[in-house]
Amino acid sequence: MTDPLDLDRYSLQILSELQRDARQTVQQLSEAVGLSATPCWKRVKDMEAAGVIRGYTALVDREKVGLKLAVIVEANLSQHNEDLVARFEQAVAASPQIVRCLSTTGQADYLLTVLVEDIKHYEQFLHDTIFKLPGVTHVRSSIVLKEIKSEVRLPVGDPASPAATRPARVQRSKG
Repeated sequence: MTDPLDLDRYSLQILSELQRDARQTVQQLSEAVGLSATPCWKRVKDMEAAGVIRGYTALVDREKVGLKLAVIVEANLSQHNEDLVARFEQAVAASPQIVRCLSTTGQADYLLTVLVEDIKHYEQFLHDTIFKLPGVTHVRSSIVLKEIKSEVRLPVGDPASPAATRPARVQRSKG
């Protein structure tokens, strides 16, 4: 087993900068965090290898690509055995319209975020997909009227964040 990766102030600042703009050059990134290019690049590569940085992506405005309706779906399962839960989660993972799925405590077993074109498409999706998910016994839909905040950045490298005041240790991935 390899040593854990230390996420110190510089690493957290690198993460914050990459979340702000992942298209920066190593030179731009190193200048923003106050390191020279080589140690900055090494930290990025170490965080990628450890799985801290899982990938890079473009943020797309859902409404500009026609996904105007967001729905929060509460789903309950008939039972909670490993096979049924695994089948449910695999079916959810296979549906591109379900962009987020959280296993929760409380009234719902799962909270799903569904993005579709409009209410007509949601009704069709409900009948063709949601109602057919393995083990689903109860579904409650809430239409999103307005997004107040939709942030994908994690609060790291921010001086107000508790993570910024103490180093974190991350187990490196094998490979």
